[in-house]
Amino acid sequence: MSLAASPGTGRGSTPTMKDVAQAAGVSVKTVSNVVNDYEFVSEATRGKVNKAIEELGYRVNVPARNLRLGYTGMISLAIPDLAMPYFAQLSSLVIEEAKKLGMRVLVEPTLYSREGEIEALHGSQRSMIDGLIYSPLELGMDDLDQLRVDYPLVVVGERIFSDQFDHVATENVEGAKHATAYLINTGCRRVAVIGTHPGEKLGSAALRLEGYRQGLEEAGLDYDPRLVAPSRMWHRIDGVNAMNSLLDQGIVPDGVVALNDMLAAGVLHSIQMHGMSVPDDISVIGFDNSDDSQYLSPSLTSISPGLKAVARLSVRVLKDRINGVQPLNIKEGEHVFRKVSSSLVVRNSTRALPGNEIAV
Repeated sequence: MSLAASPGTGRGSTPTMKDVAQAAGVSVKTVSNVVNDYEFVSEATRGKVNKAIEELGYRVNVPARNLRLGYTGMISLAIPDLAMPYFAQLSSLVIEEAKKLGMRVLVEPTLYSREGEIEALHGSQRSMIDGLIYSPLELGMDDLDQLRVDYPLVVVGERIFSDQFDHVATENVEGAKHATAYLINTGCRRVAVIGTHPGEKLGSAALRLEGYRQGLEEAGLDYDPRLVAPSRMWHRIDGVNAMNSLLDQGIVPDGVVALNDMLAAGVLHSIQMHGMSVPDDISVIGFDNSDDSQYLSPSLTSISPGLKAVARLSVRVLKDRINGVQPLNIKEGEHVFRKVSSSLVVRNSTRALPGNEIAV
C-alpha cells in the first residue's frame, strides 16, 4: 500500500504530523525533530520521514512552528533603492531564496539616506523580524558601532568590511579589471571609466576604479585622468551627462568601462547622439549584468557579479544564525566572509576577441 493511502489520510483530507509518523513508522516527536531540522536524528530516520512527508504531501504549519519557537518567520532586506535594477534583482532573488526556507521578506528601501540606514538597523520594525540582510551605501567604516546589534545580521556590499559580522561581497576589483582587460584585448587603447566617486576609499566605485587601474597597468597602458568621468549617482542620465562631458571636450575614447549598467545605457545614448557607433567607434562594457542589459541597442556586454549566489549565501547564513547554528561550518565565535565570483557576459556593445564571435 502506498504512503498516500495510509490510515488517517482520507481522500481530500489534509495530512497531519501524526499521519507522517504512522507512515514512516516513527513517533510524532521524531517527525517534529526532522521538520525542525534537529541535528541529532540519524540519516536513515530522517530519510524515512522525508519520504513520508513527500508522498503524503504534508506541509509544515510555518506560522505555528515559528510562534512556538519564538520566531516571526520574517526577515528584512535593507537596500538603497528598489528603482535600481541591481537592487531590484537582488530583492527578487532574496525573496525567492527565503521562500525556499519558509521565510518571508520585508524589503526596506533606505533611499540613499544615512538616517534611513540607521533606522533599518535600530527602528521599531526590528521586533517584527528574525534577522536582517543589510546593504549600506551611506554608513562607512567609522560607523561599526551602529552594526553591533543583538539579532542575526548579514552585510552585503563593499562599504564596510569587518570580522565582527557575517559578510557576503562581490568581485568589484576583479570584475572591473576583467572588463578593462577585455577592451584592451579587443584593440582598445584609450579606455575611459564612467561613474567614479572622487575621494571614496571604500565602496563599489572605489573598488571598480582600482580594478580599472590594475587592468591598464597590467597591459602597460598609462592611467590618464582625462579619461576618468565622475558621477555621484549611477542612473541613466548620469551616464549621459558624464559621457557628454568627455565628448564635448573633444576627449574621444575607443572603449568605456561604465561602473554599472544604468550608466552604460546612458553612455550608449550619448555616443549615438554624437553620431558615433557602438562598438565600431567606441566599445562599451557595463557592470551588474542587469536584466535589461540584453535588450539595449546594441545589447550590452557586462560583468555579472553573481547575484544569485549572493542571495543564496546571504539567506542561508542568516537562516543558520536565526537557528543558532554556525553557518558554513565555521568555528564558534567566527564570522563568515565570502566573495562571490564574477564573470564577463559578452554581447554586441564590444568588439570580439580575435577569432571569437560575440554571443547575443
